[in-house]
Amino acid sequence: MPPSSTDRHNAVELLKDLVRFPSLSREEGPIADFVEDYAQRAGLPVERFEDNVYFWLGDGPDRLLLNSHLDVVAPSKKHPYDPFDPVEVDGQLYGRGTVDAKASGAAMTTAVLDLAAEGWTPKNGQVMVALTACEELGGTYNGLQNLRPHLPPISAALVGEPTELQPCVAQKGLLILHVHAHGRTAHAARAHLGDNAILKAARDIQRLDAYAFDREDPFLGKPTLTVTVIKGGKARNVVPNLCSFFVDIRTTPAYTHEEIIALMSDLLESEVKVHSKRIIPLATATSERIVEACRAALPEAAPFGSPTASDWLFLHDVPTVKIGPGISQRSHTPDEHIEIAEVERAVEVYKGIIRSYFATADRRG
Repeated sequence: MPPSSTDRHNAVELLKDLVRFPSLSREEGPIADFVEDYAQRAGLPVERFEDNVYFWLGDGPDRLLLNSHLDVVAPSKKHPYDPFDPVEVDGQLYGRGTVDAKASGAAMTTAVLDLAAEGWTPKNGQVMVALTACEELGGTYNGLQNLRPHLPPISAALVGEPTELQPCVAQKGLLILHVHAHGRTAHAARAHLGDNAILKAARDIQRLDAYAFDREDPFLGKPTLTVTVIKGGKARNVVPNLCSFFVDIRTTPAYTHEEIIALMSDLLESEVKVHSKRIIPLATATSERIVEACRAALPEAAPFGSPTASDWLFLHDVPTVKIGPGISQRSHTPDEHIEIAEVERAVEVYKGIIRSYFATADRRG
């Protein structure tokens, strides 16, 4: 049966149920069936699009979305326990997805069910939970991205990812450049007749190594760049006419991707092409209601910036805070586990944020 608001362990039991599903990306059907049935039996209105399930409390236009994802990465080697059989040890719950990010989904779901059981509804508003698919793949299909056009307008959002229940208000983006150094072939015995593309690429790599961005984000610092893959030359006795390399740039809201592309094109003598620019950097102003609500619910917490991407990307037009239980560094590891008390605390934190968010609306109104 669905949990009652008096059962403080309901989020943990729900998390255990979720962990038991080996819900790898594109294999979320069974866990989506479970979540859909779970919310229906709790008495909340539920909708589903593909393997994305969403349910809500309230009917007003001021809509707060709580989102987390149902999929997990494949098991690693040397798990201490069966990755899909949750195990409690010394107050910790082990299993694939306990941190990333089923704990957030379980706590968000329980928080809204608790509020409903307590008879609370948002005045002139709606709180919605969407548990979505395919966050981990990073490819062309993403559950939240596909679901978004089917949702009503969103006023603000929380994205459930492991942040140790600290409010993340900025997140780095990713810009990948593919740089091509062009030269002219010649026999290595007459190298002066050629133009060595590897040397041209080497000069550009030195320029990149010495380069420093000027502008700094208050939460994320300066963008960083790293040369990650290089390829050049076809034969040991031929001056190469082409050498290419990839540049991984972790971007911040201090620059647009277009600005950085222009800077790199001016800096380098090689040809700069964009390999990927879809993961843009994101930030939410600390004056936004959702940030104020997080700080009211967590008065000791300090907003911070995260180097990791998330489904916040598909809420870029909405004031959003990334927040959830668990230590991010444990994501995708064989030792993935979460403190049970933190899962229980997350329920209360989410309830506090929800109440504070709509109370702020009342005061401003």
